[in-house]
Amino acid sequence: MTLRKEFIYLDDAATTPVDPAVADAMQRCLRGGGAFANPASMHVAGRASHALVERSRAQVAGLLNTAPRNLIFTSGATESDNLAITGAAQFRAHRGRHLVSMRTEHKAVTDCFASLEREGFQVTWLKPDRDGLLPIADLEAAIRPDTQLVSIMHVNNETGVIQDIHQIGECCRRHGVLFHCDAAQSAGKLPIDLSRLPVDLMSLTAHKFYGPQGIGALYLADRPECHIRPLLHGGGQERRLRPGTLAVHQVAGFGVAAAIATERQANDLAHVERLNARLWKGIRDVHGITRNGDPGHAFPGILNVSVDGIDGESLMLALEPLCVATGSACNSQSGESSYVLRALGLPDRLAQSAIRFSFGRFASESDVDAAIELYTAGVSHLRNIMPKTTASTALRER
Repeated sequence: MTLRKEFIYLDDAATTPVDPAVADAMQRCLRGGGAFANPASMHVAGRASHALVERSRAQVAGLLNTAPRNLIFTSGATESDNLAITGAAQFRAHRGRHLVSMRTEHKAVTDCFASLEREGFQVTWLKPDRDGLLPIADLEAAIRPDTQLVSIMHVNNETGVIQDIHQIGECCRRHGVLFHCDAAQSAGKLPIDLSRLPVDLMSLTAHKFYGPQGIGALYLADRPECHIRPLLHGGGQERRLRPGTLAVHQVAGFGVAAAIATERQANDLAHVERLNARLWKGIRDVHGITRNGDPGHAFPGILNVSVDGIDGESLMLALEPLCVATGSACNSQSGESSYVLRALGLPDRLAQSAIRFSFGRFASESDVDAAIELYTAGVSHLRNIMPKTTASTALRER
């Protein structure tokens, strides 16, 4: 696949390019004679759409090694997070109103918990260690008799840090607590075997692994304890948990993306490992640079760095036409430094200078080499024009 060369795209953690095979599958649905009909309709066209939806569900289930019946389609990971967290908390509220999450979760999770706090739930917010990892002892200490739900993401969207969700899930099972995992950044990129993982609820989305935007899924474990209350009401689609007419072309694209990821996951992972090593080798000697998150426990498709004494917004402008991020895409226009990096203990001056490089299947070594050149030149240029008092102050504060 060839992207337009007006830009160099290294922002796959925000959204990945759509795989050409995925686009073809979607177009076949939209063209005349394709599977465009409502999959709930009983006529022959509706049955054809329904069959395609169920084939796609099986493809996504195959990626996660679970039964298709355990997946319901949503509009993406944000909806899946809200449905899982709010739905589980409200369904189990009679058993307890205490919940546990982390300060480094995606806004789709933290804002959901904040909303539940306003409804009278109590939330314990756990802090990571300086490497971004959750100490299991802290989780054990946080769980109370009235705890009903724990939500911890698999791969952090800013640092790439990988949490040990098997160990977290086992802890939750010992205490009879539901475990929700936001896997938006790991599904399709890292092996996930839900037949073995002690996870009750898992969120994922297609556009993080070369599928279309606007379609995702929620996994619900086939366990008596795993029930949620729907947020929407209408038809009986998706086990009455997420009613509404499915967008068949998006579901089809999701299925193809999952099938491709199942086949290519190992090769894709090896590819981003090479790119990560190449990028870090090219920028690690920049004066004052800090690598954020533990590289020994991180997904190599994300590399997050800060550089002392540099303004992050100015650096972003200096990097054009390189497409990277200063943090999570959903917060990129807020002007605030990353709350994720501050939770890791970074001072504000380093958090606000952070740049997240993220790359995947369609990134090339030449893209990384261009990023190295632009980043090193951008930092050098800003240092040359920065007032001397600012530079000396930044260095004294290190």
